[in-house]
Amino acid sequence: MASNAATTATPVRGFMADQAFFTRFAIAMAAFILFGFIQFELRGFVNIIEAPWFLHVHGALMVSWLGVYVLQSTLISSGQVAIHRKTGWLAVLLAVAVVGFGSFTGVHAIAMGTVPPFFTNGFFLALNQFGMLGFALVVGLAIVKRRQIEWHRRLMVGTGIMVMEPALGRLLPMPLMGQTVGGLVATGIQLGAVAILARHDRKVLGRVHPATLVIALLLVVSRLAIELLSRTPAWNALAQSIAAG
Repeated sequence: MASNAATTATPVRGFMADQAFFTRFAIAMAAFILFGFIQFELRGFVNIIEAPWFLHVHGALMVSWLGVYVLQSTLISSGQVAIHRKTGWLAVLLAVAVVGFGSFTGVHAIAMGTVPPFFTNGFFLALNQFGMLGFALVVGLAIVKRRQIEWHRRLMVGTGIMVMEPALGRLLPMPLMGQTVGGLVATGIQLGAVAILARHDRKVLGRVHPATLVIALLLVVSRLAIELLSRTPAWNALAQSIAAG
C-alpha cells in the first residue's frame, strides 16, 4: 500500500513543481487581452452605449471565459483539484457560448457594415470564422486530453494564445499595416507566446511538448487558410452576400 501511495504522489509533485509558470502565463495573457480592449475603448474607437446587444453579450462571455480560465489555473496552483474539475464544465459551456456568439458577431458586423475599413469583408469573415474554429479545436482537444496533465495545461494556454488575436488587432497600427501585414505580425506575436511555452518545455522536459507544437501548427494553418480564403472569389462572394443582406 505504501508503494502504491508513493507511486501516486510522484506525478502530483512533478506536476506542481512548475504549475506556477502556467498560472502566471494565464494571468499575463488575460491581462494583456483585457488591456488591448480597454485601451481601444479609452482611445475613443468604440462607443459601448451605442454598440448592439450581441456585442455586449460577446464581450461579457469573453471576459467570463478569461476569468474562469485564470480561476482554473489558480485552483490547481492552490491544490483545489476537485473544484477545478467541477468548474471545468462551466468553462466548457462558456467556450461553446464564446464560439457561437463570436461567429454570430462576426457575421453581423459584416451585415451591419461595421467591419474595420482596413479589412475586406472576405478577409474579416475568414479571420472571424477561423479564429473561432481554432479556439474551438484547442478547447475540444484540451477536453479530450483532460486526464493527461502536460497536454491539458498546455492546450489551455493555447486557448489564451488563440484569443490574443482580437486584442492585437486593437493594439497594432492596423490602418498603417493593412490586413495581410498586420495579420502576419499578429500571428508572429502569437507564435512568440508559443515560443515562451516551448522554452519552458525544453527547460522542464528537455524537449518541446507535442501540445506546444500543435498550438503552433494551428496558428500557422489558420493564418494560411485566412489568407487563401480571402483571395478566393467564392468566399468573397459569400461575404458580399452577407453584407448585402
